[in-house]
Amino acid sequence: MSEPLKLIVLGCGSRGSTYAAFAAKNPDRAKVVAVAEPRDFYRNRTGDLCGVPEERRYHSWTEVAALPKSADAVLICMQDAMHTEPAIAFARLGYHILLEKPMAPTAAECRKIVEAVKNAGVIFSVCHVLRYTAFSQLLKKTLNAGTIGDLVSIQHLEPVRHWHQAHSFVRGNWRNEKESSFMLLAKCCHDLDWIRYMMNVPCEKIHSFGSLKHFTRASQPAGAADRCTDCPAGIEVNCPYSALKIYLRDRVYQGNSNWPTAVLTSDVTPEGVLKALREGPYGRCVYCCDNDVVDNQVVNFSFAGDRTGQMVMTAFCNEDGRQTRIFGTRGSIRTDSRMIHVTDFLTGRQYDLDSETVDDGSILSGHGGGDFGLMDAFIRAIETNDRSYILSGVDETLESHLMVFAAEESRRTGKVIEVC
Repeated sequence: MSEPLKLIVLGCGSRGSTYAAFAAKNPDRAKVVAVAEPRDFYRNRTGDLCGVPEERRYHSWTEVAALPKSADAVLICMQDAMHTEPAIAFARLGYHILLEKPMAPTAAECRKIVEAVKNAGVIFSVCHVLRYTAFSQLLKKTLNAGTIGDLVSIQHLEPVRHWHQAHSFVRGNWRNEKESSFMLLAKCCHDLDWIRYMMNVPCEKIHSFGSLKHFTRASQPAGAADRCTDCPAGIEVNCPYSALKIYLRDRVYQGNSNWPTAVLTSDVTPEGVLKALREGPYGRCVYCCDNDVVDNQVVNFSFAGDRTGQMVMTAFCNEDGRQTRIFGTRGSIRTDSRMIHVTDFLTGRQYDLDSETVDDGSILSGHGGGDFGLMDAFIRAIETNDRSYILSGVDETLESHLMVFAAEESRRTGKVIEVC
């Protein structure tokens, strides 16, 4: 296309600002022409980054939907439970849509979005960023080449770091199912999607177990306060989940004021962060929050063609990157989200493939380069009108979401659930 695509960003938090930054760094390909965000600081931060005029900075997506179509695509980056209405509305208006994962908090809502997108004929991509990393693409190429023969089984670990669990799923936006969604949907829907992508055949049955084991009032140390800033020093300094440790001692005092600290407040000075911890939700003791999502879960899969898989999500880990083992009829693979260690059964040869990508540890370069890889593919699909650039198409995205809902149903009922 001769002119950059026009984009509208709905939701200017961590995810929305990430995708907007892609446009800011690639002005020849995309331009953010409007933003919608109820919080002044975040709306103006993204608006300033992308040069959006004041009159095009809206407080709500409904203001944008009420106007004549004014862009090529919308990026819907709001909270999980807020996806369905705007997705359907903007599909009907003829906008191409990039929708943050998960698609929606219920299977019925996911189906409604899919129906609306198909009826409108627009290009649609859910942000399953794991598919778009250099690592995933190298691994997929290796598997497709038959390097380890026919796939038999996948074993996948999602190590949610202990402080990440405390930040997002105990104190933060995804702590409570009624306010967001259950843990597997909020955190691991793209893990299940990734497993489906690598296995390359439909999942037929699922069985799952999981619980909220640790982050409960019963686990609170004797004498601990309900807020970290009020906790006796002898108890607070011995708590790995201390908000003072996570945000101040481990980050701000070390010169790091990026995510996750920037989520707490727009004033990321030591004084500003301390004030947020004294007054806001992120300063609460992890043992007395209103969280109810699980902190550990195991999911077992039965795939077509007698293939099997397993995923473990645990909050009790501090390792870098997801870890996966893939077993085939002629070899096996072990990965850490960067290195691919291959073993050939016939020759006994073992060798490594390195998928190293530039990643400075910030949320802008997170997911091993997948964030910008996703944006590149979405824009390229619109530029060329070629949906093959979207690695997570409408039907397969719905399928992987149905896997997540089946897993949660199994966890709650103890039954093996058919995916349908």
